[in-house]
Amino acid sequence: MSKDYSNGAAHVRGAFVPIDEATIPVLDWGLTRSDATYDVVHVRNGAFFRLDDHLKRFQRSLDSLRLVPPYSMGEMARIAAQCVVLSGLRNSYVALVSTRGRPRIAGSRRPQDCENTFIAYAIPWIDVIPPDVQERGAHLHIASVPRISSRSVDPTVKNYHWGDLTRGLFEAHDAGFDTTVLLDADGFVTEGPGFNVFVVQDGRVLTPDRGALEGITRQTVLDLCAMKRIDAAIVPLRRSDLLEADEMFCATTAGGVMPVSRIDGHIMSNDGPGPISMLLKEFYWAQHDAGWHMTPLDYENFEEPYAARLGA
Repeated sequence: MSKDYSNGAAHVRGAFVPIDEATIPVLDWGLTRSDATYDVVHVRNGAFFRLDDHLKRFQRSLDSLRLVPPYSMGEMARIAAQCVVLSGLRNSYVALVSTRGRPRIAGSRRPQDCENTFIAYAIPWIDVIPPDVQERGAHLHIASVPRISSRSVDPTVKNYHWGDLTRGLFEAHDAGFDTTVLLDADGFVTEGPGFNVFVVQDGRVLTPDRGALEGITRQTVLDLCAMKRIDAAIVPLRRSDLLEADEMFCATTAGGVMPVSRIDGHIMSNDGPGPISMLLKEFYWAQHDAGWHMTPLDYENFEEPYAARLGA
């Protein structure tokens, strides 16, 4: 009996399985210590977006945490692509994950003794902020909990240290907001749960210079601004910059450019998405449709030519 991959496909412990069958051992340090890194690339209309950029960032994260998965980067890319092909998904959220694994020597406390792992999976498209919320503009809350210090956990290395972000989400939801954005201990704006933030002030597009992932979608927004000759910069931002913004939007692989209409008590653009936010959102998806930075998948003939294109 053939396996059903329609809800998503995963590669764990050297085998492809339906996503609902994908598991990790309970003693994996990725679970017990949050000792892991990952990257996420999306597939839109059957093609990866900025695949090479995601792979390069994943490699930097692996190097930073001294993780060495049992596959080359080309092999990992090919495995992730195979997950998409198995699922048949044309629009997909695709993750590459490496955990510390379990010690080869029982009871060892040395990270060097662990057998590092690689996991990949492809699941149906995810919007971090639901489409109907994006349409009216998301309502954000500035969390009271500060972002974990970048001196303790490097925010440019994708990680699962979400304790502060989860507290911020509970706080936002309890107060009737859609999601949250966190400041650091010095009061500077960092990021939200799974997205970078941008403000638009006097026609300028600005994003925080600290405490945040150097997002691929964040860089894409800056590239699109340059193409549209919109002034954009990475700068220090404080709470007052959020509460005085003309517009605001979030950016992430899982959703693209997502407009914001309210932040705490501050209402922007007549309580709807702003004009620059919408211009960038529409341009972002138009560039996808035009093939910009896209790596198409051949769902019928996966074996060739992807071995060469994906480096396997």
